[in-house]
Amino acid sequence: MTKKTVWKILDMHCTACAINIDFELEDNHGIKSARTNYAKALTEVEFDPEVLDEKKIEEIIKKAGYTANLNT
Repeated sequence: MTKKTVWKILDMHCTACAINIDFELEDNHGIKSARTNYAKALTEVEFDPEVLDEKKIEEIIKKAGYTANLNT
């Protein structure tokens, strides 16, 4: 079973940033998909909650150089 979360992304400057975030997220075991929309500054992540959690997703985005807040 997968879970979807939406993240508000700060510090994005261009569409290449959005692509970078998607690549960084999808390179991790447990993440099924990541779709970042530069214009809306949002990332939708579909992941396996048995493998990783929201805190780990936030860490991955931070490691890529961006600030993320869970969009609730």
